[in-house]
Amino acid sequence: MALGRGLGSLIPNKKAGAVVRPQEVVRSPMQQTHEVPVSAIRENPMQPRKSFHHAEQEELIASIKRHGILQPLIISPSSEPGKYDLIAGERRLRSARILGLKAVPVVVRDSTEQEKLELSIIENVQRKNLNPVEEAHGYRRLLDEFNLTQEDVAKRVSKSRAHVTNILRILQLPEEIQKALREEVISFGHAKTLLSLREEKEQYKAFRSIVAGHLSVRETEANVHVAKKGPKGREALLLRDLADRLTRHLGTKVGISKSGQTGKISISFYSVEELSSIVNIIMKK
Repeated sequence: MALGRGLGSLIPNKKAGAVVRPQEVVRSPMQQTHEVPVSAIRENPMQPRKSFHHAEQEELIASIKRHGILQPLIISPSSEPGKYDLIAGERRLRSARILGLKAVPVVVRDSTEQEKLELSIIENVQRKNLNPVEEAHGYRRLLDEFNLTQEDVAKRVSKSRAHVTNILRILQLPEEIQKALREEVISFGHAKTLLSLREEKEQYKAFRSIVAGHLSVRETEANVHVAKKGPKGREALLLRDLADRLTRHLGTKVGISKSGQTGKISISFYSVEELSSIVNIIMKK
């Protein structure tokens, strides 16, 4: 693909394919779009996003190959002469490099380090590109590195104070659970429910039940509610879990009840043929 054909229409008052050298870029309040060499742009050192889905990247590459880069990247002058730091558009920059493009359309902004982080978070949040863990780390950096309050952060990223507070609490979870949230093994709803358990071992136990049983958020909430009632609650949770496992294994509803030291298991069936099938499963025939 010729670069000029893909991008020329986006560059005002320039011949298709013309590339502006770094020293020729003029920053204006109108945020005009220019072309800058890909080699002059370095990845955003403040980028909060760490996870990039391969399928999404491939789709973007295919789109750029066909239509060019339709939305300019946002860059800021780097401390290194003739270079720029990327503020927004990392997937577009990655795609441009993979496709071997020499230059990309950009808007240049004079930004402080704090503004670079803020703009990166805002762009990713608006596009729903950040998972909750990445979003939490971005907010934590604003708090720690720039001495902002949670209220300040909320105003800068156009979120409620409650949202910022809830996201930040994710960082209190064990690393294994945070990893599962990043990889979408569990949802943010699951994570919030696990946070209601004070002890880490209880969080791990509930987390493993979610993964093993493919539990919904509502099911997790019910289990956590029972577990918080103490030993009796945990025993009831165990019996419920065992009943659920038997239900999935036998393909029919199974109930387990206990009174004192004894109990009983009830297995539902709706025909003699179904009963025969259940017996065969139990006896492994």
